[in-house]
Amino acid sequence: MSIINKGTAFSNGEQLSANKLNSLVDGATFGTDSVDNASTIVNANGAITVRDSGVTDAKLASGAVSTAKIAADAVTTAKILDANVTFAKLTDVIDDDTMAAATDSTLATSESIKAYVDGGFTPSTYAGEESVTLPNGLIMKTGFFSDETGGEDKAVDYGSAFPNATISVQLTQVGGTTSSSSNVRVITYSASGFTMYVNTGAGVLGNFWQAIGY
Repeated sequence: MSIINKGTAFSNGEQLSANKLNSLVDGATFGTDSVDNASTIVNANGAITVRDSGVTDAKLASGAVSTAKIAADAVTTAKILDANVTFAKLTDVIDDDTMAAATDSTLATSESIKAYVDGGFTPSTYAGEESVTLPNGLIMKTGFFSDETGGEDKAVDYGSAFPNATISVQLTQVGGTTSSSSNVRVITYSASGFTMYVNTGAGVLGNFWQAIGY
């Protein structure tokens, strides 16, 4: 069996020289016995190459092929069919509307990102609520107080108290025909409501109020 065909032949008793050794090696080629013609073949340039049939699923099993064995330009994205890249094969992508399964090594679907963002603001749309919780935990409460008999303290109950405390209360008087009618102010406040003083004034219709707490 001849694996390598020598580049030249020598006669018995012929003197050996470096030039003759170089000629022997430089002219050597692979013989047909050096390949099995099923998984490998000798190409037209005399080099051994791997046939397509020589690359099997078993040889591409997990752990069988390392990145060191793959040349930088040996595999291109053009060789991966779009039809073969499915969502089921993307194991590092999560579809979790609450993002509870999020990690620093996973991606998220656009649907779950939108659902998480929309769900992070309560409510996500305005529907006449008098209490709105912001994403940072602040709560805004609004209302209108129309009992304007004046000259005394008026108590306003939020109905649903702030979990912790009131941060600020703003009052805006509606109506009033004289300067003396603009005499509204906050007297006391707590997590559950506030007390304001309203003056007797002509044309006063009431007061809008806005409270911010947490």
